[in-house]
Amino acid sequence: MLQRVLLIRHGQTDWNIEGRWQGILPVALNAEGRAQAQALADHLRDRPIRRIVSSDLPRAFETASALGRSVGVAPEPDVRWREFNLGIFQGLTRDEITARYAAEWEAFHADYWDYRIPGGESRRAAQSRIFAGWQELVEQTGAEEAAAVSHGGVIKLLLLKLFRDDPTIRDLHLENTSVTYIERDAGGWRLAQAARTDHLRPASRTPRHSLMAAPPESENI
Repeated sequence: MLQRVLLIRHGQTDWNIEGRWQGILPVALNAEGRAQAQALADHLRDRPIRRIVSSDLPRAFETASALGRSVGVAPEPDVRWREFNLGIFQGLTRDEITARYAAEWEAFHADYWDYRIPGGESRRAAQSRIFAGWQELVEQTGAEEAAAVSHGGVIKLLLLKLFRDDPTIRDLHLENTSVTYIERDAGGWRLAQAARTDHLRPASRTPRHSLMAAPPESENI
């Protein structure tokens, strides 16, 4: 029976540095992101990870592939682990979004869970999607430990679903290639460790910028 899941955010991209909202666009890792992914893989090399599921988007799947080579497990692409679909906001910075789509930006904040971004999805729909991926993972994995490589936005939404009474999750910052450990005990699943980055050098951390003023899960998109 599965006892532990490692939730991993993808490595750094150029758009992370620029503060561009990536959503479901196929943005690849940059050189620093590939180095972060390898550092992650080296750090987790000796863990008993026997299954890896991953968003099929390049930045996540490349991160998952580095981990897979390290532990000898082929990652499984799964669209349910994709990032929050940001529709018309994708590819833009926060300042560009507020300038071009002021009404949509206001609605995005006013109806936090159920506003559907034009061309995208609502937070509630994204949360339902990622939770379905989580349920399949925990119900159909017989190994002791598994990893899921995904994106900051949907990982935050999943944590808000699983641990809705934990007030610390709203302010949690999920750094590139951070690892969040979820463990099973007699009472069910618990958040054991959140957003660990032991494998990263301080210089390799993605800087925080004006995008961080966005809602909690969106800072990582």
